[in-house]
Amino acid sequence: MATADASHELFPLADLTENSPQVVQVDGHSIAVFHHEDRVYAVDNRCPHMGFPLSKGTVDDGLLTCHWHHARFELACGDTLDPWADDVQTFPVEVRDGVVYVDPDPDPDVPPETHWRNRLADAMQENISLVAAKAVINLDALGDGFSTPLRTAVDFGTKYRASGWGSGLTTLGAMANLYGDVAHDEKLRAMYVGVTEVAADCAGEPPRFDQYELRNDDLSKARLKSWFRETCEVRDGDGAERCLRTAAAVLPPEDVVEILLAAATDHLYMNASHTLDFVNKAVETLDHVGWEAAPDVLASTVDQFTDAARSEESSQWRQPIDVAALCFDAHDALPDLVAAGEGQEWTRPDDFVETLLADDPHAVVDALRDAIRQGATAEQLTRAVALAATRRVAQFATSNEFGDWNTVHHTLSYANAAHAMAARTDAIEAYKPCFDGAISVYLDRFLNTPAAPRPEPTPSDRDPATIRADLLATFDEQGRVNEAGRLVSEHFDAEGDVDALKQALGEGLLREDAGFHELQHLEAAFRQARFAEDDAERRLPLIAAARYLSAHFPTRREREQTFSIAHRLFRGEAIHGED
Repeated sequence: MATADASHELFPLADLTENSPQVVQVDGHSIAVFHHEDRVYAVDNRCPHMGFPLSKGTVDDGLLTCHWHHARFELACGDTLDPWADDVQTFPVEVRDGVVYVDPDPDPDVPPETHWRNRLADAMQENISLVAAKAVINLDALGDGFSTPLRTAVDFGTKYRASGWGSGLTTLGAMANLYGDVAHDEKLRAMYVGVTEVAADCAGEPPRFDQYELRNDDLSKARLKSWFRETCEVRDGDGAERCLRTAAAVLPPEDVVEILLAAATDHLYMNASHTLDFVNKAVETLDHVGWEAAPDVLASTVDQFTDAARSEESSQWRQPIDVAALCFDAHDALPDLVAAGEGQEWTRPDDFVETLLADDPHAVVDALRDAIRQGATAEQLTRAVALAATRRVAQFATSNEFGDWNTVHHTLSYANAAHAMAARTDAIEAYKPCFDGAISVYLDRFLNTPAAPRPEPTPSDRDPATIRADLLATFDEQGRVNEAGRLVSEHFDAEGDVDALKQALGEGLLREDAGFHELQHLEAAFRQARFAEDDAERRLPLIAAARYLSAHFPTRREREQTFSIAHRLFRGEAIHGED
């Protein structure tokens, strides 16, 4: 009950009994006061679902029903019967000497941080996008807008999807990586996208039932690596999970990465790039949530190994040239190649990326083998392959079928993952995806026939902000692929800020109903831009990304509409045009 000191006088009880409900404004709160079954109740007049005035609702049998979407609330405590609506705030009331008093500032039942963490979990369980958006926005305002959504979604996604790590968790990891490169509102959208993609990926799926790690804590890296590779080879998911859980629990991270990379490259370009890419995103996600989560996170990737398609079993890797054999021969030669290059330092020749784009797979493989003999590191070579893969996207010919955008995208995703994994380990297996990725670049060569011209650097005196606005405008219309690439190049010509350009691209991505590949693509482009050695290398991935995004936009922007509603409710705005 309200105390005399905290409560505000409203009106005589007789007025309320004759005309219920009444709406009052107290200390900035719009409060609906009801008389029902000889008792007085007060609730926030804004429906927590979408802000419709609850005073226009109906009270019956102790339930208040909002007439807009028919959300139902228990009148005394505000609890909802409909999880998509959230609970409504109630206010303590009392009647003294025939006058109604209300306390407009009661102590919360739970701290706001706890409430919104719980609501985020509810949103994922019920797959309710609007609730997820509200939770992300409110957690951000409370100073917990990154770690809580990320960890909640990781825990949920690794527990409630029997087939384990998939596109949802990969998207989440990509959005976590993108977080530092985008403006504040896009940070919220990135977490909202990541959370909702995990929830959608898990919706209707059975949960995972975990295996246990082995009890022998003294197992060596060599033995666990051997066992994990063998269990993956024979598609033994249970055995592979037990080995991987044990490795994650007893070995340092760099050793676990080596084991993962070895198994992910025992076969060629597994799952059309997804195995290596998903495993890399799982490892990168652990950078954000902490290695203590590694057993559960990495165990969820096992199906990516044991159920994977193996490209050496596909005709295009065998006919008309057996490029799979070229890769396997190079893999077998790696110990001798690496030994020959020991102690040497390799500098990438100016024409090396052009060689990787050649029409002769033997020349491509020979160039990589020669580079290793000369001391090239796996990190250097995977970076070069990523540049070649980026060229395929930047010069993708729009005369190709639309679906072939994803062909060049997958090669870039694979090369980007290989580059990221090579930075984590000096294991000899880090060289293997150089060959697989380069051959995939070779197989994509027809998608650059004819190659779309790359914009040439040309001085520009236009305002970079105007150029960025024009770039975003290209995403509003279909077919402006080449113009989008040209505008990115012009932004460099005008000496525009690269961080501002990234923010514009992030805004363009996150306002759309972007699919899995578009979300992946921009994150990969930003990552590759960070490793640029000169202006040309910095332009290339951002030109490629702008073209790729423009090819897939605009969309209906349904996701943005939901997010916008949540944001307007957070700011106290009316959604329906009246208070």
